[in-house]
Amino acid sequence: MTEPRAALNLIGKPFRRVDGRAKVTGQTRFADDLTFPRMCFMRLHRSTVPHARIVEIHLEKAEKMPGVLGFLTGEDLPVSFGILPMSRDEHGLAVGKVRYVGDPVVAVAALTEEQAEAAARAVEIEYEPLATISSVEEALANPEPRIHEHGSGGNLHRKKSMIFGDLEQGFEEADVIFEDTLFYGGNTHLAMEQHASVAVPEDDERVTLYSSTQIPHYVHRALARVLELPASRVRVVACPNGGGFGGKSDIMNHEIVTAKMALVLGRPVKISLTREEVFYCHRGRHPMLMHLRTGFGKDGSLKAQHLKTALDGGAYSSYGVASTLYAGALQTATYELPRYRFDTLRAFTNKPPCGPKRGHGTPQPRFGYEVHLDKAAHALGIDPADLRLRNLAPAGLITANWLQLSSVGLGRCIEAVVEGSGWRRRYGKLPHGRGLGLACGAYICGVGLPLYRGEMPHSGVQLKLDRSGGVAVFCGQAEIGQGSDSVLAAIVAEVLGIELADIRLVVADTDLTPVEFGSYASRVTVMMGNAAYDGAQRARELIATAVAERFEVDSERLVFAESRVFDAEDPEKGLSFAAAVAIAETRFGTLGTTGSYRPPTPPGRFQGSGVGPSPTYSYSAAVIEVEVDPATGLFDVEHVWIAHDIGRCINPALVVGQVEGSVYMGLGEVMMEEQAFRRLPPRLSGALVHKTPSLLEYKSPTFRDVPPVTTYLIEEPDPAGPFGAKEVGQGPLLPIPPAAANAVFDAVGVRVDQVPIHPHMILRALEDKARGKEGRFGPAAFPDVDFPRNLIVPTPAEGGDGTALNDPRSQKQAGRQAAKEKPSAASAPV
Repeated sequence: MTEPRAALNLIGKPFRRVDGRAKVTGQTRFADDLTFPRMCFMRLHRSTVPHARIVEIHLEKAEKMPGVLGFLTGEDLPVSFGILPMSRDEHGLAVGKVRYVGDPVVAVAALTEEQAEAAARAVEIEYEPLATISSVEEALANPEPRIHEHGSGGNLHRKKSMIFGDLEQGFEEADVIFEDTLFYGGNTHLAMEQHASVAVPEDDERVTLYSSTQIPHYVHRALARVLELPASRVRVVACPNGGGFGGKSDIMNHEIVTAKMALVLGRPVKISLTREEVFYCHRGRHPMLMHLRTGFGKDGSLKAQHLKTALDGGAYSSYGVASTLYAGALQTATYELPRYRFDTLRAFTNKPPCGPKRGHGTPQPRFGYEVHLDKAAHALGIDPADLRLRNLAPAGLITANWLQLSSVGLGRCIEAVVEGSGWRRRYGKLPHGRGLGLACGAYICGVGLPLYRGEMPHSGVQLKLDRSGGVAVFCGQAEIGQGSDSVLAAIVAEVLGIELADIRLVVADTDLTPVEFGSYASRVTVMMGNAAYDGAQRARELIATAVAERFEVDSERLVFAESRVFDAEDPEKGLSFAAAVAIAETRFGTLGTTGSYRPPTPPGRFQGSGVGPSPTYSYSAAVIEVEVDPATGLFDVEHVWIAHDIGRCINPALVVGQVEGSVYMGLGEVMMEEQAFRRLPPRLSGALVHKTPSLLEYKSPTFRDVPPVTTYLIEEPDPAGPFGAKEVGQGPLLPIPPAAANAVFDAVGVRVDQVPIHPHMILRALEDKARGKEGRFGPAAFPDVDFPRNLIVPTPAEGGDGTALNDPRSQKQAGRQAAKEKPSAASAPV
């Protein structure tokens, strides 16, 4: 048995270290009665100030507390990490300075969780405060002190400007131009299960991490990098998640630190975050300010649009580069927009880092676009449903910003909810205080490019067939409650004609399963599903070949169904699946197959074209009915009609569950959920703190708030998906907030151009309208921003080739792409 080691030095020996300006003095101790490496517990001491340099860390009091085994600080984890290779700006523990209240600074391990918590609270840290950046506006106005030294200058993480087509010509062709400024507040995932990890060390510097994560593969890569170990010595097992919604699709500090502590102590280490800590981990919805300027023909046809977005990114990069681009990438996927300009920025602020939440980066601009369209429809005297139907993107379109669409079921979705809600006879005709609103959305079915460069498969599946008739399926996908295990088993069972009970799944284990990028971006059904279909089809071909030889028939005549393999022309000529496998094993030896999937090469080749492409897109439309009390501003959602273009249902019960789950989450965002912050009084600290970091105060819908939901599943099989299936986990959320906002307008005749919609906002708009002012509550203007030089990308209609005219890198990339015999799905830059 390996003797446990001290967290920072040899057992019992005092140590003294200097880490920049941080000085630590202390002694690590182990329990005298320790005879075997039983599991210990870890807690994190987090920053109590939003922005400061770390002057000194005092562990003296904590060291003397009972049960304490050891400590880690930023010095012990000097290698940075990040989900995107271009922005690795996080450390397991803060190095040199802290950037938000909740930033982890010291890790403490002890024999019990209570002892670890007490010791973490006893840690004392001296800080040198720095100015706090609390909003995009403050980040623009205060380039110093910088939260990070990288980015687009000052406290801006990313700025981008892209023009697709002759925008000015588009506006010249327009009969009318509308402009709107809107805001979407930040909110968090609120998964029922909190984050938790257990790390188990092994001999020879090996470690296994069991974690509540959506992305075991990316956590595995990050651990190998930060721990400076060969990847073959790190194992990550993603335990079934009690909800994720994107909150567990980033690499978390506690995962890194737990693995390090286990290696240093030589014993298993467990951490389970409190609900308050989950609010600090965040990675939720970016607060986003939007400005839209759109040109229309008199008939409602779209001519051109200029969208500007500003994202409050919080203290670290996370997925920020992608989030910034998703804030405008999918605007062209629902309606045919011939010319399009997109300006975007993401600012660093001293708040918990934002990242991907259900719909990653797209609910905010979708809210802006759909409310904007509703206003335009009223101004033009066109029914909002007809305006959308008039501008539908056709199937197979390559959009102005070079997204390749496949099947488009949006028209059928709109028709379904219009018919179901009685829209044609009820819209605009209900009693005052009652209203209907319509909105639509589109979402990706997986990303077209990996998070790191490479031409390898995005998803892999292995099958082991046993002569008993059982099939073991190995896949790296993570089950987060969305039913991916069910989909994986169902696809393999369908291809091989066997029962689900005959399939054994081994998933989300980086040592045992092939690489699968994870459960994010609604990628699992299409990408894992295609890989599973590929692997099962190969197994079927092996079995069919062997059985056909035995029966002396053509293998194409064989049918796999009801756990049998038989001749389609003579069904009595057949045998059990188990017997068929035995024949194939006799013919070929031990049976095992693999399947993989890599999406097609996207047509865009300009800088930024890596965000937005997908094998196909799902579509949703919703009508919401609300009742508003004009006296109080309180409103209730009375009914939701929602239609979703699913391609083809693999498991209808799971599909409906995902649609309705998106509805509930969307209602929470539009009605009440808000990641709000406030400054403490200067006499306390002046810190920028989370206003409601608990389930008591952070409001989300209860049974009382949830209305009846009528769901329509629009099946139009898509060639890009397994059996024609598309995503359903995220897309149905997108139309909910704008549909509710549009319904409030229909009910009381005022606009609330921001989310969440609070009662006082409706009252303020009603009061302004009564005074003869504009009946509106929302942001007044978009800040003046010096966006970088525009990338100018001709559209397909203009004869473009997917490259930017004024970007040499784009031209070189296109040349390399054309020279390849097998084009790379990962060649376009992000």
